[in-house]
This record gives sequence, structure tokens and C-alpha cells, in this order.
Amino acid sequence: MDAVRINKYLSESGVLSRRKADKAIEEGRVMIDGETAVLGSTVEPGSVVTLDGNVIGERQATVIFAYNKPLGQVCTSFEADKKSIFRFVDFPVKVNYVGRLDKDSQGLLLLTNDGELSNAIQKARNHHEKEYVVRVDKPITEDFLKGMREGVPILDTVTRPCIVRRHGQNSFNIIITQGLNRQIRRMCEYFGYRVVFLKRIRVMNIGLGELAPGEYRELTPEEERILRRDCYND
Repeated sequence: MDAVRINKYLSESGVLSRRKADKAIEEGRVMIDGETAVLGSTVEPGSVVTLDGNVIGERQATVIFAYNKPLGQVCTSFEADKKSIFRFVDFPVKVNYVGRLDKDSQGLLLLTNDGELSNAIQKARNHHEKEYVVRVDKPITEDFLKGMREGVPILDTVTRPCIVRRHGQNSFNIIITQGLNRQIRRMCEYFGYRVVFLKRIRVMNIGLGELAPGEYRELTPEEERILRRDCYND
């Protein structure tokens, strides 16, 4: 390991995002070889780093998994909920989910131990695409499609224009670049529709593909290369 800045070390160890690492350092919670770290401190090979008195190991190799979340599983920690995704899948390393899917939604969920990458994917200002297949409780109209595309007033804001394509009497694909709470469901409700099926099939360049519900896979090197390029070149 070469010398690395302390906030990057903490982020790549999978314990904190870069932003939260900076906050922990400013609060004096991080030590390097018994000395309180400051912003800009570096970690040398063999140094012992602690956070709140707990030793943080050397940087882990970063991993990114694509997981097909089934209905009913919840994006929470193992301890927080009996339906947590982490109670159903024993991932080989400690990872966190990137963005949520609610209990009644299914499909692609990315998980990683790279906190910096996770933050970059989720930042709304980066306009990263997420694609969903949606089915509602009654036939959709052209007015509905037009309204969804142009922006919908929800949660004290108006959603960004998005791509919506009908592919059935009651179903459509939608590509959004935000991650507002239950965004697609709220958008549909605004026009008097209730979502009865919602499945995420893509995040940026990563597609769900043939993954069965409950299965996961590691991203290919090429998928990861493009994902990182698109995250950090915005």
C-alpha cells in the first residue's frame, strides 16, 4: 500500500463515505498511530488507523455487485429489519446498497464497499439514469404519458423531464435521473393511477440482465470501468 490521504483510506476501507470521513476527522474521532488525524493527514504502509477507538484494517479491494432484489425484502441493515436484504444474501464482503428499492419494488440493486463511488452514483446533480418497468391499475392515456414526461409536482418540487415509453395497455418504461422518495409511485398517483408492479432494470450502464430474483453477480471489469468513468467525468 502506498501512502494515501486519511479520508480516502476510510472511504476505500468501506467504513465511511468520503464526506462522512471528513466529518469524523474534523470531530477528532480518527487517529493514526495514536495521533489525532486532521484533514490532509496521510496513512503510510503499516500505520494503525482507528475510528472511535476501533481499528480500521488496510484498504479492501473494492467490489461492486448487481443484485436482483425480490419483492418483500427491505433496504435496511441486518439489525434493523427481519426482511433486510442482508438476511437473505451472504455477500462475501461487507457492502452497502447504492440507493434504495422499497419493499414493494423489485429489480436491480447495486451494492459496493466503495463509499465514494456510491455517493457519486446517487448524487442527484449528476443526472445518472435509472430505468424501470411499471404497471398501473388501469389503462394509460397519452395525457398521462405526456404529463409524466414533462414533470410532476410532488414533494414540494417538480420532477425533472424524463423518458416514458408505453409498452402495454397498462404498462410503460420510464427513465428518471432523480431518486426522490417513492418518486414513480407518487408521480403516477398525481394522475390518479396506482402502481401495481415496479421493477428497476438498469442503473446507468448496468442492466439487470438474466439475474433471477435473489441472485447477485460481480460487475465485469468493463462494466466497472464505464461506471466509474461516467461517475467521475460529470
